[in-house]
Amino acid sequence: MTAQPPAPSPRPEPSAELRASHDDREAVVEQLRDAAAEGRIDFEELDTRLEQALSSKTHGELAVLTADLPRPDAAASQPPLVLKGGLHGASRGPGRWEVPGHVIAHGGLGGAKVDFSRVECRLTEVTVEAYGEMSGVTIVIPDGWAADTSGLDPALGGLTDKTTPDRLPGTPLIRLTGSGGTGGVAIRHPNRRERRKLERNPAQGQEPPAPFRRR
Repeated sequence: MTAQPPAPSPRPEPSAELRASHDDREAVVEQLRDAAAEGRIDFEELDTRLEQALSSKTHGELAVLTADLPRPDAAASQPPLVLKGGLHGASRGPGRWEVPGHVIAHGGLGGAKVDFSRVECRLTEVTVEAYGEMSGVTIVIPDGWAADTSGLDPALGGLTDKTTPDRLPGTPLIRLTGSGGTGGVAIRHPNRRERRKLERNPAQGQEPPAPFRRR
């Protein structure tokens, strides 16, 4: 087995005087919204903090707004998970696995599948970089998760998006990028067969999926 390279050291916290970017402010806004959805702050306080976040100019001003909230999951700083379909295919899931902030899937000749249906993910966003290549990539997300597929180039194989736009509070947004290649990329919720397996063997502490209804 090839030894894995050591994980990169965590990034140092930016200086409090450093100017904040639009992305820095948006990250704090998302953290505040998640905190409100979890009941950590009420909606009146959320409105106040959101207004302050959007007008903050430095990292120090932003840090004050989230100082009493849990820090974002360390998974966001993990190296990307890379799946390569190769000749025989590759998959991750549907078992419990730690989700990093970035997943890269290559369909290759055997195809690749990324199944999030049993995971617990506290990240606000997960980027899935999918390359359909010859045999395609399939991504399965639980009900209540949503996907933004605007960053993916359909290419010859195309994009099949069977997800619903209804995102539950506290769930991540899957931001799909990459290219469909010739095999295509598909993103969906669990199908009937997968739902039956989940219902027969739900993960500990996890509710079985809602019954499937044809749309």
